[in-house]
Amino acid sequence: MPRKGGARRGRLGRGAPLPLLAPALVGLAFLLLPLAALLIRAPWRALPDQLTSTDVWQALQLSLISATAATGVSLLLGVPLAWLLARTDFPGRGLLRALVTLPLVLPPVVGGVALLLALGRGGVVGQWLDAWFGITLPFTTTGVVVAEAFVAMPFLVISVEGTLRAADPRFEEAAATLGASRFTAFRRVTLPLIAPGVAAGAVLAWARALGEFGATITFAGNFPGRTQTMPLAVYLALQNDPGAAIALSLVLLAVSIAVLAGLRDRWMTAAS
Repeated sequence: MPRKGGARRGRLGRGAPLPLLAPALVGLAFLLLPLAALLIRAPWRALPDQLTSTDVWQALQLSLISATAATGVSLLLGVPLAWLLARTDFPGRGLLRALVTLPLVLPPVVGGVALLLALGRGGVVGQWLDAWFGITLPFTTTGVVVAEAFVAMPFLVISVEGTLRAADPRFEEAAATLGASRFTAFRRVTLPLIAPGVAAGAVLAWARALGEFGATITFAGNFPGRTQTMPLAVYLALQNDPGAAIALSLVLLAVSIAVLAGLRDRWMTAAS
């Protein structure tokens, strides 16, 4: 009886048909060529000076802090929301899931406009935040966190919901028969089971928050040291100093590669 691995090697050894191979190679070149051009045109000699400038470090520090804070908000709100979608049954659940994932396909600039209309000083909720508590979110560092959490949370919700659906609910039922409340069962049984999915979703949300541009510049503006994150700094530098824009882009590229490397084991496990 032939081995499974040998059969797989035999199938791969037949070669890909030309009508599939040609567009596949063109697609590969289309995806890799811009990244290669970024590396080729990078000002490697001036890179240390570019990356040690005050503006770059301010933007990098703000990006890391705001992305981490946005991920924390996503975890605090997104994990319970994912549990609600995965473990409960109520009318309109499909519609709610569609609305939760809407920021994934919504243009980020539109998301920023929506945030302004909701949380701006004259917004639906923002006017009361300003009148009652004196809280103003737009064009502040907190506004950056809000904008990034808005676009990043769906990534975490989708990841955690998928993990919850794959987890066996009988463990929770067994905990309930032993007298544990639903929250205790979630905290002591379910959460440890779905921890890898939560971690993967948090990494994806963090990476998405780090690279957010449209909603941030629309809702929080582009003020150095206060709301100017790395993507905004790249956009501004591209107009005045292309070398600095390339240097900043290389930093974001390195972070993206690190995220992919961190998630590689999870993807390989899911694919096997």
